[in-house]
Amino acid sequence: MTYAQGSTILATDFNSFYANTAQGGGANCLGDVWGVGSGTKGWGQNYLGNVAVGSTVSATYWAALVANVATAGQQTGAVTTTRTPAPTAGNTIIAFSTFASDLGNITVARGNASVAPSAVGVFTGSVSKTTATGSGNTAWTITFTDTVTFANATAARYFFNAGGQLKIMYGKSSTGTDSDADWNTFAGKCGNILISGNVNGSANIGGTTYTPIYRQNGSGGTQTALATTTGFYNFTTANTQAFKLTDTATTYTGDYIESNVKVDSNSTPSVITITTTWFNAAVSGAGETRNISGGTNTASPATAISGTAPTTLVNVLYPATTYLANTWGAVSVAGTVV
Repeated sequence: MTYAQGSTILATDFNSFYANTAQGGGANCLGDVWGVGSGTKGWGQNYLGNVAVGSTVSATYWAALVANVATAGQQTGAVTTTRTPAPTAGNTIIAFSTFASDLGNITVARGNASVAPSAVGVFTGSVSKTTATGSGNTAWTITFTDTVTFANATAARYFFNAGGQLKIMYGKSSTGTDSDADWNTFAGKCGNILISGNVNGSANIGGTTYTPIYRQNGSGGTQTALATTTGFYNFTTANTQAFKLTDTATTYTGDYIESNVKVDSNSTPSVITITTTWFNAAVSGAGETRNISGGTNTASPATAISGTAPTTLVNVLYPATTYLANTWGAVSVAGTVV
């Protein structure tokens, strides 16, 4: 590489920093993270692309590179060098010796988001079981299915790469039967389950470090499953057991809440299906009853459970657009319960 102060700057030198890999970018090039990219790389932002070999690297390209590196650093919290003023036409361009290290830092931190995402609770269908469940001391099951749909697989990539998340909430507060009090307490012990992209093992989003699947504000019960190393990029068309909590209260130890996650395609996923099971085991003691009440509905839009009925609510946490343009579009959620 000839990139050094006093040397002629070649298009290939510039492209090693700015272009994507297919255009001649290096191992850590801005184009892969900032532009379309592939897999866990790519925010879908507009950029100028590569400079044709033999052409002059204009001040416009240099200014774009400097500005995009600065913004990528702000988005991810990665350490980057302050470069002012930006190159302008007619001025001598200084060789910025730290581009390579800056781009390496951005590449490593690309799944981070310095600004927290925004929760959107719009959904269609039902997320609450408003009618009573169970009879006597026999076993029963409530199954909640939430289908999260992106415009396409690329939009899904941009969403998770930019720090988007899905949030699963569980709750019940209705009363009237012997088992209601225990189920009200047990559902509250689950807390929330956050699903991220698993871009780089874990991600710092809005100041909190999240594993790809993360239990938030949950305490108690016996956690028999939490797939902390499994995120969007690990899901397949077969169900992944994301979370399971088993009750520890006396006579209720066979009861559990479990969420499983799958996608519609192993190669180009754009639909995520979250299936949550509330299970109550049968008992044989005389006078034992296991039926629970229904209650009032949690209606769309909702970013918290507002009704009293057994509910599993999924929110979309959209990436912040403080530093990035929205390239992921709208995400829809449809719920059913049986």
